[in-house]
Amino acid sequence: MTPALAPTLLGRVDYAPTYAAMQQATQARSPDSPDQLWLCEHPPVYTQGLAGKADHVLNPGPIPVVQTDRGGQVTYHGPGQVVAYPLIDLKRAGYYVKEYVYRIEEAVIRTLAHFEVTGHRVAGAPGIYVRLDDPFSHAALTGPQHPADPFRGLGKIAALGIKVSRHCTYHGVALNVAMDLEPFTRINPCGYAGLETVDLSTIGVRTTWDEAAQVLGRKLAAYLAP
Repeated sequence: MTPALAPTLLGRVDYAPTYAAMQQATQARSPDSPDQLWLCEHPPVYTQGLAGKADHVLNPGPIPVVQTDRGGQVTYHGPGQVVAYPLIDLKRAGYYVKEYVYRIEEAVIRTLAHFEVTGHRVAGAPGIYVRLDDPFSHAALTGPQHPADPFRGLGKIAALGIKVSRHCTYHGVALNVAMDLEPFTRINPCGYAGLETVDLSTIGVRTTWDEAAQVLGRKLAAYLAP
């Protein structure tokens, strides 16, 4: 029987050594290695995915840009954001990458629901979005999104980028809680020019990093279970 996934709160840690530790932990895994879930926040850093295009980094200024081996485009990590890194053996868990992504997104949606916010998926754009005009509305997004602007009326509150090596996952998901959002304006977030980024604070939710991390950790542990 696979033991329950217990979140580990790392606090604020630099990005580069955390990235290296994820790679090392994944490379050293055996079929019996326990799954792990790391929760942390990072000092300001832009991370670029494997498919990331340099021209999506508009004006990084003094914030470092780190090339990574995850999927996706450029994103920003900074204080006030909960970053979750699940280190999961998918073969042992019994589900594939597409379902893994769905389960992470579902955990974020359920975390937002804890704070009475409704999160939404947008087809073809991993991550979770909220309605800017009424983030607390329970109404589903209906009909096709605007072809020219699939994010019209939406703000991105959680970004997702993963890597799977020998059936084992690393990298993960970042939930914006109470951040300085200005650094997002210096990139095309996740490769989308003009995509608005929000956090729980700007849509009216008052919570702490610790509370948001604990809720997200519980939801991820539940939804990533085999």
